[in-house]
Amino acid sequence: MNPRTKLEKLHTEGPISQAEAFHFFDQLESVDLSFMIGLWKGRECRTNHPMDGLLESVNWFGKEFIDSETVHPLVFQKNNGVLYKINPGFIPLSLPFDKIPRSLVKPLFSSVSPFIATEKDKARMRMLEYRGVLSATMIYDQHGMYDTFRKVDHNTVLGVMDLKGEKQGTGYFFVLERVTKRS
Repeated sequence: MNPRTKLEKLHTEGPISQAEAFHFFDQLESVDLSFMIGLWKGRECRTNHPMDGLLESVNWFGKEFIDSETVHPLVFQKNNGVLYKINPGFIPLSLPFDKIPRSLVKPLFSSVSPFIATEKDKARMRMLEYRGVLSATMIYDQHGMYDTFRKVDHNTVLGVMDLKGEKQGTGYFFVLERVTKRS
């Protein structure tokens, strides 16, 4: 089964276990920094992670990679379709995300997002080794977390967020699909 078909199968079966998600991730090819340049539309890959459902509940759009030094890690979409970026430095990662009712997340996010919106880049990319494979990795400027990417196909990657302090073998999985064409 090709990686794209396997990804869609896992996505429709969801949620899947962390072990299944890592098993699939580990089978995918690495990507280089130039592969990631552009605007990407995101969706969560449910694995019973405490953050499952969080980003999708607040109209998360995806990520934008301008170059290796200029990355917008959190791009959101307003109801009118306009995209905007937020500063992830204002998100307290110590919150018990799995205990926060998702019905409360959207109104709370809507009230604070105008104050945490930014046009400044808040991450960068490097080639880093993760789970024994060197691949493009986004490094957040203000948090101890990394998003590592592996290739599903020419326009799709599977990402996993590795958060400092999180239990070993745990990650927040998401899919990114290319919006802008590669030059």
